[in-house]
Amino acid sequence: MAVFSRGCLCRGVTNSVDGRRKTASAVFLRLVAAKRSEMEDFMTDYEGLIRQAMKARENAYAPYSNFYVGAALLTNFEKDGKPLIYTGCNIENSAFSPTNCAERTAFFKAVSEGCRAFKAIAVVGGGQGAPASYTMPCGVCRQVMMEFCNPETFEIVAAISESDYQVYKLKELLPEAFGAL
Repeated sequence: MAVFSRGCLCRGVTNSVDGRRKTASAVFLRLVAAKRSEMEDFMTDYEGLIRQAMKARENAYAPYSNFYVGAALLTNFEKDGKPLIYTGCNIENSAFSPTNCAERTAFFKAVSEGCRAFKAIAVVGGGQGAPASYTMPCGVCRQVMMEFCNPETFEIVAAISESDYQVYKLKELLPEAFGAL
């Protein structure tokens, strides 16, 4: 509908000789612009979330794999008028099983502070230097996300940089998921 309306509006504005038609189109354009601005308020700032994940990645402890991951978890809450975000990094251990992923670190920090409502998580990972490929959450992290998030709406942002990222719904990455009743 938006594409069709834009096409009609453009013709109405450029082809009209009737001032009324131009005015109606101009009013409609202002309404569309206002609605777009309103919609942007509800959109996730992926770039800001990715920036925080990249910063969290700097704290990763990965002496065994040399694969450094950072995550930034966006909650449904605000603090001082800004979105409340918890960050995490991967923390390895020589025994391997005590190793914790960046995503779970962020979730566990949030849950331990009483937060249990989430919108999205950005994940950035790779070897030393700038990431070269998308890093996806492991199966265990996806299951933790399933425990606390709505798979229909929760977004996972796999990023290489602030301008190069892919967005998935949890249900896409964990189909037929096992969840709490």
